Amino acid sequence: MMKKLYDYQKDENVNLFLLIKSAEEKKTRNNKPYLALTFQDTSGEISANFWDAKPKDIETFKAGYVVKVDGKREEYNGNPQLRLNAIRLAKEDEPSNPELYVERAPIHKDKMIEEFNKAMFDITNANLNRIVRHVMKKFQREFFQSPAAMKNHHAFLGGLAYHTVCMLRIARSLITVYEDLNTSLLFSGIILHDVGKVIELSGPTATEYTLEGKLIGHIVLISNEISKACQELKIDENHEDVLLLKHLILAHHGEYEYGSPVRPQIPEAEIIHYIDQIDAKMNMMQAALRKTEPGEFSEKIWAMGNRSFYKKTMDIKNNMIASQSKP
Repeated sequence: MMKKLYDYQKDENVNLFLLIKSAEEKKTRNNKPYLALTFQDTSGEISANFWDAKPKDIETFKAGYVVKVDGKREEYNGNPQLRLNAIRLAKEDEPSNPELYVERAPIHKDKMIEEFNKAMFDITNANLNRIVRHVMKKFQREFFQSPAAMKNHHAFLGGLAYHTVCMLRIARSLITVYEDLNTSLLFSGIILHDVGKVIELSGPTATEYTLEGKLIGHIVLISNEISKACQELKIDENHEDVLLLKHLILAHHGEYEYGSPVRPQIPEAEIIHYIDQIDAKMNMMQAALRKTEPGEFSEKIWAMGNRSFYKKTMDIKNNMIASQSKP
């Protein structure tokens, strides 16, 4: 079985094919050009610097290309890093298809579609149901392919749909505790809250922000799509149902400084904001801990205050007990 990136340990020599996820031209303090690279395969991603990069190198090694890498896995400031010895483009008769190196959602697409359909049936408000179905039909193909972010949480093929499914699962638990929550509104807001990312991001391979993503952003983009849906479905855009749905979208980042034009002003908006945070942060921790040995601390997670997280040895014992107790 061919080794993957995170099968290699610290200080071990690395020799394998990887996808260039990002490549950014930078300059050293001495004004010498170099490439800041991020490589990936299905086990994760790692950063590397290509020092003294020539113009030809900068032109050759771009995001979306598969390369053969020779180097050494090291650590810098608590994070894994690859020291490059040699790099070249993959040849045609080698594993050069970028899709071979893209991480995928842990749930099959058919299973996620099944869960979305179940949630749709629980949206009993007619206006909300029509709007959600209209938008999802328009973006269905992209939605089940797109990552949920360029990096950090759910940054993989199908990550957007998986993130949304996880949020729906959390919401199903919460509505049994807080019975005054409106299920139609809550599920509609969760399903649509990040759909604008199919416009904001370029796709699962070598993901970049689109021009619309940079200039407008996914929050406003999906709010605009709700307006378009209302026009096409002849639904009054000023009806309370629609205004509340838009509010959930516009408020789901929670704070002005995090990109929300408004802060949550109804319980469903507050709940969606926190569910979004829970799932995003848990995904980041899980990704880091998967690459960490029991009894050790993970790499630092920049998006979580640059903290490291401890991988309990207790996990192994609990899993053993759970597996033994299964019929």
